[in-house]
Amino acid sequence: MSEMPAPVLDAVVFQRRLLDWFDREGRHDLPWQNERTPYRVWVSEIMLQQTQVATVIPYFERFMARFPTLAELAAASQDEVLHLWTGLGYYARGRNLHKAAQRVMAEHGGELPVASLESLAELPGIGRSTAGAIIAQSTGRRAVILDGNVKRSLSRLHAVEGWPGRPAVERRLWALAEHYTPEARVADHTQAMMDLGATLCRRGTPECSRCPFADVCVAHARGEERRFPESKPKKALPTRTTLMLVLQDGQGRVLLEQRPASGLWGGLWGLPQFDDLAALRAWLDVHAPAAALQPSWPAFSHTFSHFRLEITPQPARIDGLDSVGEARCWYDPGHPRRIGLAAPVKSLLASLTPFTLAAPEGP
Repeated sequence: MSEMPAPVLDAVVFQRRLLDWFDREGRHDLPWQNERTPYRVWVSEIMLQQTQVATVIPYFERFMARFPTLAELAAASQDEVLHLWTGLGYYARGRNLHKAAQRVMAEHGGELPVASLESLAELPGIGRSTAGAIIAQSTGRRAVILDGNVKRSLSRLHAVEGWPGRPAVERRLWALAEHYTPEARVADHTQAMMDLGATLCRRGTPECSRCPFADVCVAHARGEERRFPESKPKKALPTRTTLMLVLQDGQGRVLLEQRPASGLWGGLWGLPQFDDLAALRAWLDVHAPAAALQPSWPAFSHTFSHFRLEITPQPARIDGLDSVGEARCWYDPGHPRRIGLAAPVKSLLASLTPFTLAAPEGP
């Protein structure tokens, strides 16, 4: 099979149709479009990975208000960065953003290396497509993107068989994206390709009647829009279980500990976790022997991309501790600290009131 499927349109005709549609119906007032600096575009692109625009906008605005420059982001603590990321999910993005900012300060004089796609793509959290989007939108130079929205649109337009996560399929899609990318109005073309997939060629419910390519779309002609792109082969989600210790002191504060830098909720603050009650009791015997356990709260689920976590909160009470040790702190739910919290932990803490160990209605 040829590396690139036969294009449905000449590149110039495709570009003209796409930009005509974008000029009429595209998104032109997103916060990161108002001042398209490499830094602002970079932050927006990282936040938009696997997250919808409507969700990202308030996070982006808060992030820019606190870190208006790359230097200020690099100088911040990871806790503060993750605090502003709390609730956005996929926290490795936030950690990588912070690491990349520090590398840019150390290795690139404080300026994102947008002159070189290869140098940009080497930074933590920035791959080939994200690097292309940053360059195209912040400099106007020709660079190709292939994010999830573009993969979906191109897969449907050409009825590209196979899951786009497979290297051979992805190579065909990159070839198509390369074919259609213009030399002029590259920033608008890039935004238009993302908008097409996000607003019309949506997953599950495409609006083909409004699409500028409905007359040439192979999937539409076959009535098979929902078959493309092919889904990732499904695996049954395994279920894991954990106990979360909700240890409150005499002031109603809750003991938190910082997660390891890598792995699940890496770098975030959370409740101490245990595989079973015996392990939890053993930990209390060492660190808080005076703690009194209370009846456990109802379990609830938190779903990740690759497994489901069944969480049982286990409340306990202690008058106080002389020392909580390293990487732990007392957290006052009534006066929250600016630290990054795992989403279910944030919900549990928000449900607490001082001196209350009754089960909340639900996280």
